[in-house]
Amino acid sequence: MSSAHGDTGGDRLAPLRAEHAALQQQMADPSLHDDASRARRVGRRYAELDQVLSVADDRDQARADAAAARELGAEDPDFAAEAEQLAARAEDLDVELEELLAPRDPDDARDVILEIRPGAGGEESALFALELLRMYRSYAERRGWRTELLASADSELGGIKDATLAISATPTTSSEGVYAHLKYEAGVHRVQRVPVTESAGRIHTSAVGVLVLPEADATDEEELLGEEMAPANLRIDVFRSSGPGGQSVNTTDSAVRVTHLPTGIVVSCQDEKSQLRNRDQALRILRTRLLDARRQEQEAQASAARRSQVRTVDRSERIRTYNFPESRVADHRTGFKANTLSQVLGGDLDELVAAARAAERSARLEAAAQEQQA
Repeated sequence: MSSAHGDTGGDRLAPLRAEHAALQQQMADPSLHDDASRARRVGRRYAELDQVLSVADDRDQARADAAAARELGAEDPDFAAEAEQLAARAEDLDVELEELLAPRDPDDARDVILEIRPGAGGEESALFALELLRMYRSYAERRGWRTELLASADSELGGIKDATLAISATPTTSSEGVYAHLKYEAGVHRVQRVPVTESAGRIHTSAVGVLVLPEADATDEEELLGEEMAPANLRIDVFRSSGPGGQSVNTTDSAVRVTHLPTGIVVSCQDEKSQLRNRDQALRILRTRLLDARRQEQEAQASAARRSQVRTVDRSERIRTYNFPESRVADHRTGFKANTLSQVLGGDLDELVAAARAAERSARLEAAAQEQQA
């Protein structure tokens, strides 16, 4: 990173530079890695700040180079032309920096717990739910993220009745985190196609609900959840797994159901042969659901606007439509449309996510500008 520091945004950059230096010191301390959750959080914040400061330094260097080229341009036309190019680059970097400094969702750097639930459409909805599960796993693989299927239940024709997927970034992947990209997938996804169960060839419309939650970590449990995860508040039952999965799955009482007594939230996991593993996964999902409930409560008390995530699976509450006869995908929030259905279902969500992120970024910049004017 260049050592040049600019003046624009300097007041905002100074504390970020101090935090960046402090995080660098923490990362050099071997004891940090004794706590994997904390190490991951520190590393992601460091990478996030590193991106901001790198753009700021590149901008400042381009400004300095442009000024030097202008001086030399008085005698050499080539330098004058280069000065214009450098000035244009500095302006582009300034816009990028302003976007990076705009207010951000505090959960953007988090991993996610993604839940997929069929809705209107019966078996056809369950089949499409499986396609969405594959789509998100493929998208995660393209971005270098880890995926872990925490819970699932198969439908009669090979679809899924529900699925819970954990998606986690790795140290080598984007500093922005998984939630920064996948939060826009929350809502109802509508599919229009001829179902395999339809003998007359008529097009049916089905719906699948997707819920995207920023994953809770150990710090959240300590700071936000407090006593809510205390053993006295949990009832843990074991039972025999059911459904597809092979005979070995059904020979032991390995499935686990965790009930949070104060709220009535119930989480069941049976995909693993190990009872301990199923218990750990159920508690992981429960922590994330409790954190989401707590944040909704806090935001409601503060009269803050809750990010809109559709929690009922109704055809009318759609965020996106997948039209198979026309091979078209349409996002109803951003207006994005493209005849790239097979690519999207194959995990190529980049254009859809980029459109949603651009819309949110514009809204945040506009809100920030209005606050400054006020």
